[in-house]
Amino acid sequence: MSSKFIQPGKLIIFSAPSGAGKTTIVHHILKKFGVIEFSVSACSRKKRAGEKEGKDYYFLGVNGFKEKIKENAFIEWQEVYENHFYGTLKSEIDRIWAKGHHVIFDVDVIGGLNLKKIYGDKALSIFVKAPSIKDLEERLKLRDTETTESIARRMAKAEKEMGFAAEFDYILMNDDMQQALNDAEQLVADFIYG
Repeated sequence: MSSKFIQPGKLIIFSAPSGAGKTTIVHHILKKFGVIEFSVSACSRKKRAGEKEGKDYYFLGVNGFKEKIKENAFIEWQEVYENHFYGTLKSEIDRIWAKGHHVIFDVDVIGGLNLKKIYGDKALSIFVKAPSIKDLEERLKLRDTETTESIARRMAKAEKEMGFAAEFDYILMNDDMQQALNDAEQLVADFIYG
């Protein structure tokens, strides 16, 4: 198969605590680079309003997710909260690489570190950092998709996740979204074309 891409088969991992802006950055990268495709994660939770199966997530339910674990269908997975599973299906990476594209991930911090450990130099791991925990909390409140209880749970998790930032290849500060988008674009271009 001939390919116009310099080095197909790379992985770009964006991880961050909830509310840091990683999803916005990933969407920007997807618009800028036609050689990159989004890896749709699997989860055990129910669909939220406006979400689409196979586009936002593969919504497996708790039992379906556990079945896929037994089948060894995941590259990596974890139970983020009790009975709240998230993971990356092997078939998703194979699907994207079969097209000669690079894979981009929007995953939580532990998932990102696990992918980096598995793929090593074929993967670029970027930790998106908000200026403060307070900023994260405000951003989650503005989303208006979270309960007070889920925000508190996410904030407790975010404090732990911030401690892993140094284990990523790069820490991308998001205190100015346009600057963060520009910086992310440069990091990705250097990685896939460099």
